[in-house]
Amino acid sequence: MRGRAVVIIVVAVAVAAALGFLVQRRLTQPAMTPDPAAGVATTAVPAESSDAAAPEGASIADAKVPEVLPQFELADRDGKMRKLSDWAGRPIAVNYWATWCAPCRREIPLLNKLRKDRAGQKLEIIGIAVDFRDDVLKYAAETVIDYPLLIGEEAGLEAVKAVGMQPAFPFTVFADSKQRIVALKVGELHQDEADLILDRVGDIDAGRLELSAARDQISEGLKELATRRAAAESSKAPG
Repeated sequence: MRGRAVVIIVVAVAVAAALGFLVQRRLTQPAMTPDPAAGVATTAVPAESSDAAAPEGASIADAKVPEVLPQFELADRDGKMRKLSDWAGRPIAVNYWATWCAPCRREIPLLNKLRKDRAGQKLEIIGIAVDFRDDVLKYAAETVIDYPLLIGEEAGLEAVKAVGMQPAFPFTVFADSKQRIVALKVGELHQDEADLILDRVGDIDAGRLELSAARDQISEGLKELATRRAAAESSKAPG
């Protein structure tokens, strides 16, 4: 194995076939996103292997997360074709989402905030909308989205496959300034999780931390945050 496994947070998801996903979405607007209240577990998936021990109630769907960001092309809001390499030299968080996905919509203010708060780190947020272009443009005209958006229907689904995933939204891929994938978070992103990951990405870019050590620290930190969040949700549950 060429390096440590990319960190992944795994939640229970429902997955549709690529073409059926788009057709069914148009007809029924299905809720294919993780349940925000669902239990969260962590696992590490080697980039070269599809073998992963998924906890009960979780699915990795034969994830093969690459070591570096793939260079697919998608159109931005203006119709210009862009690649993730257009943002090489700076850390980025690539957020996969869809307009019909409630957790995806909830994440947008946080993503706007992260981009602003971490301007000193030169962080860029890239939204990849796997949805019908007209729907995305309409939603973006009504909602403040301060970061670049790339849009694709079937091409968007190919962009999902390119990072070893299936269309279970939202999920966010974090990469350092060399475009090496540091972590992948499946499910709604929270401030504490984003800060943990992006702090480690900053340490990598500053030469304070090796990539493998950063992944280890993120893995352990995310487990701890997930445990705390589960305990907090449990305490709120009716007796």
